[in-house]
Amino acid sequence: MTDLDLCYTPATELARRIAAREVSPVEVTDAVLARAEALEPTLNMFAWAQFGAAREAAKAAEAAVMAGAPLGPLHGVPITVKDNVAIAGLPLAQGSAAFKETVAPADAAVVARVKAAGAIIIGKTNLPEFAHKVLTDSPAFGVTRSPWNLEYTPGGSSGGASAALAAGVAPLAIGTDGGGSIRCPASCAGLAGIKVTLGRIPQESPDGFANYSFVGPLARRVADVDLLMSVMAGPLAADPFSIAVPAIAPGVPGGGVNGLRIGWIEHFGCYRTDAEVARLTGAAVQSLAAEGAIVEPLHDACFDDVFDTYTTIASSAHAARYGHLVERWGDRMTPSIRDSIAKGRQWSSAEWMQAHDKRTRLFRAVQTLFERFDLLATPTMTAPPKRLDAGGSIATEMYAEWAAPLYPFNLTAHPAMSVPAGFTLDGLPVGLQLVGPWLAEKLLLEVAEQIEASHPHHERRPPI
Repeated sequence: MTDLDLCYTPATELARRIAAREVSPVEVTDAVLARAEALEPTLNMFAWAQFGAAREAAKAAEAAVMAGAPLGPLHGVPITVKDNVAIAGLPLAQGSAAFKETVAPADAAVVARVKAAGAIIIGKTNLPEFAHKVLTDSPAFGVTRSPWNLEYTPGGSSGGASAALAAGVAPLAIGTDGGGSIRCPASCAGLAGIKVTLGRIPQESPDGFANYSFVGPLARRVADVDLLMSVMAGPLAADPFSIAVPAIAPGVPGGGVNGLRIGWIEHFGCYRTDAEVARLTGAAVQSLAAEGAIVEPLHDACFDDVFDTYTTIASSAHAARYGHLVERWGDRMTPSIRDSIAKGRQWSSAEWMQAHDKRTRLFRAVQTLFERFDLLATPTMTAPPKRLDAGGSIATEMYAEWAAPLYPFNLTAHPAMSVPAGFTLDGLPVGLQLVGPWLAEKLLLEVAEQIEASHPHHERRPPI
């Protein structure tokens, strides 16, 4: 096996081989870091590389293996962490120059859990300022490029994570999703990624009781998403929605899709899906029908006007949390985050509350859909990946259209994941989104694995 093959080996396989002493954590980490060092000047994946610390951690992991110590499920497996998730003693810049000197005092719960499971953190990945865009360009750390085509985005806001994964730099990544920021980069980079049900994986953001932002896993393979999710999930006293949610064991059920009722939404809300994206995602859904799933076209009016609800809530959050920075930092902040802050300041408290009432009505409408269907399927994005200068702020019409299938399920908190559905004629990845009832992550993973088996797009590597 070459070093490049090792870089593209799934996390589940790496963990098994490390435990069996067939490959060493040092060998794996050295291969991944050599690839990272070679590609970082081109792709700009990292906000904070931790290559030296990762090499030391790999030596300790190898010593534990040789000593016969108990090994966690991710022992010796490299992983990246998005730079809006806290790692004790490291900066927590969130893509902003305003916070480049801010150091996290403690690990986020999910970071503590992957460390305890034996994973080796190789660095913190780049994101747009305060994760406000579905493209990844940061005033603090620059523009992240897609390994599939350097003139295109790897998505956002977990774009550093998706670029690294697609390029073979670590098989696992921790991302976040406040309006599609796991699913968009998964689609744009040819990956699998899941936004879990609210509470499945504990979230430590400020909005504990009105949460629309999630932390979750990305990977090149569905089974790897499942493995990382099982490590990250479980109750946390600080997250009220997680308290009653049980831990979840690794393993995709594998029961097949025969008889599964799927609502297929080709054109989402008031927006039209690009023809090539519709063709690729439609073919993936039809492959499920060929295996016995019952696919029914669906268009429900509940999705027609979601953007106004979402942008009122999200831009209000930007104004409340980051508005105080504008006077001091001015044009050192991304223009589009300043625009979102300005938009958020326009809403009255009554309009903000009305948006939350609309959020509740949307949730209840989607709940009724799951009386008819076991899951919903949509294109992850309405069009192929965008060029680097396309914009992508959550307060813009471009985002409203391109990410139309994503943000509704942040508001309703239903689990939703993206799985590769193929490549455009220009060689750009396209994803299919699967949405399920609350706590139905295993069902989504099972269907995603069926698609992965039928259409092994993960075997294709980017040209760099």
